[in-house]
Amino acid sequence: MTTDLWEPGLLAVVGLLAGAVNAVAGGGSMISFPVLVAMGVPPVTANVTNSVAALPGYLGGSLGYRAELTGQGRQIRTYALVSIPGAIGGALTLLAVSDEVFRAVVPWLVLASAVMLAAQPRVAALAARHGAGSSRIGLLSAQFVVAFYGGFFVAGLGIVMLAMLGVFLTDTTHRLNALKSVLSLIVGSVSALAFVALTSVAWGPALLLAVTGLVGGRLGVSAARRISPSALRRGVAVWGVGVAIALEVSLYVS
Repeated sequence: MTTDLWEPGLLAVVGLLAGAVNAVAGGGSMISFPVLVAMGVPPVTANVTNSVAALPGYLGGSLGYRAELTGQGRQIRTYALVSIPGAIGGALTLLAVSDEVFRAVVPWLVLASAVMLAAQPRVAALAARHGAGSSRIGLLSAQFVVAFYGGFFVAGLGIVMLAMLGVFLTDTTHRLNALKSVLSLIVGSVSALAFVALTSVAWGPALLLAVTGLVGGRLGVSAARRISPSALRRGVAVWGVGVAIALEVSLYVS
């Protein structure tokens, strides 16, 4: 009975934080995913639930960045063309693997996304010196891979996508964040539709995380405009490393 009383409150707080972090720099699902697993939700179901719950947060972030999205309509449509099949492929791959395989892979996916975010400025500078930033084929290919990742594992999607966009595009942090929010919404919507149609979702936690995530997403945009991008990047990267370690340790103690 006590657990029933505190779990909704915890999920509400987690949803607010996850929505805000997703809007700011990506990585909010790395907060909600381990909490769902700790509450006893099987890893694959927790990931599916996370994918559905993240949508309002992505929407809130996209709405909050309306000004920064001005003039980006054409590239959003272009990137959506590769994001949709990538997300479908990732979602179907997730449904084909067992809980055991997924749980073994997850810590490394989280760690990779955190390292990629931390290294993004240096990678972007290296790419610019070698002309990688101007490669349209490279960008579209990378976006397909990121969308596949997002369909397979939603936690860290924003981190990976923001890091990738920073490598290939020269723009302000806030405009890249805005683009990331819209593309994450597209990837999340496609994969969520696949999950709802093909597997089970823990709807109670999903709805609570979704509502609070929408509020957190709107608040996160306001916070993002006041916080140093480098501080955001470092903070989320450190959190990601911590989550990866905790998930890896849990394989041997649970």
